[in-house]
Amino acid sequence: MTIARYSLIAAAIVAMTACGKQEPAAAPEAASQPAAKAEAAPAGDIIKIGHAAPLTGNIAHLGKDNENGVKMAIDEINEAGGVDIGGKKMKLEMVSEDDQADPKTATTVAQRFVDQKVAGVIGHLNSGTTIPASKIYSDAGIAQISPSATAVAYTAQGFKTAFRVMANDAQQGKVLGEYAVKLGAKKVAIIDDRTAYGQGLADEFEKAAKAAGAEVVKREFTTNQETDFNAILTSIKGAKPDLIFYGGMDAQAAPLKKQAKKLGLNAKVMGGDGTQTPEFIKLAGADAEGMISSSPGMPKDKLAGGQAFLDKFKAKFGTEVQLYAPYCYDAVKVMVAAMQKAGSSDPAKYLPELAKTDYQGVTGSVTFDEKGDIKNGAIALYTVKGGKWETLEVVGGGAAK
Repeated sequence: MTIARYSLIAAAIVAMTACGKQEPAAAPEAASQPAAKAEAAPAGDIIKIGHAAPLTGNIAHLGKDNENGVKMAIDEINEAGGVDIGGKKMKLEMVSEDDQADPKTATTVAQRFVDQKVAGVIGHLNSGTTIPASKIYSDAGIAQISPSATAVAYTAQGFKTAFRVMANDAQQGKVLGEYAVKLGAKKVAIIDDRTAYGQGLADEFEKAAKAAGAEVVKREFTTNQETDFNAILTSIKGAKPDLIFYGGMDAQAAPLKKQAKKLGLNAKVMGGDGTQTPEFIKLAGADAEGMISSSPGMPKDKLAGGQAFLDKFKAKFGTEVQLYAPYCYDAVKVMVAAMQKAGSSDPAKYLPELAKTDYQGVTGSVTFDEKGDIKNGAIALYTVKGGKWETLEVVGGGAAK
């Protein structure tokens, strides 16, 4: 979220998986042993809140962004005197773990949180880590709010502990596919990184683009570590697509965009929220121009207090919001509000209140449906112009006309 990306924030206000070192599409088994039920949360005057994201690897910039969003909310609450739980003031403590955007590591982290008796978890960042970890949290009865995992499969499992504060891939993919056709794309090529996020979003894009009348002339895949797309792009060039859609993260989308330009591909390039970051523009340089990306959530200029959040974040951490920090911030506030209403930090007691959430945050209105998905989530579309993300249009969320 350069302030343009803040479009992202925009999309969150910012706005999958979304998104990076992402996870293999098929999630591994959650754990060898079922987790024991979490006990009545934190002892003493401390409420532990778990946070999990990739803090190392090629999307560590996004993981740190998430961690900072959680920290900012927790610090604000503590500085204001803490959380009033049944008349007793409690302090929050963040327990942050690096899941390396790896499903197996994520389940280890999840079990560690269970063992530490955290009162709730904000995470994980990637869909491919969020999904396997969610089984462990469900077995333990621990509330989980993902600020960024957009794969439909996450909440489709039916776990009463699973929530997310941004629109899912079915919503986002539909908007992207329809917008591609609106741009005049009759022939589209699709590439995905085979992660739960990238492949899932690409599938939804393909479905929507076809329904809107486009022909898919190529469907290719790569990995979430690849940076050489010349062979794939050369193959795609022969099919003469009007638009190339990439399902994956900024670390791969940037070299893909650069290489497409070098090969003389005149097709527009489009991606999801994983590509709508300041880092994408930094990595792609001048070749970032014209990139079209979506991000769940409303643009910052559509949100009350959006710019104030961005300013506070930069003043506190010395960096701009990348992508999901505002969602993390709201996720903490939503979880704490549920605890206060329930008069308890015990997940068994505050989960019913969490399900009934009606909260106005920096990312917009947060209410959940019966699956734990946010209701009426907005999707914003952006393009890179003059080295900045600019809003094209917003769909849903009571958004702009």
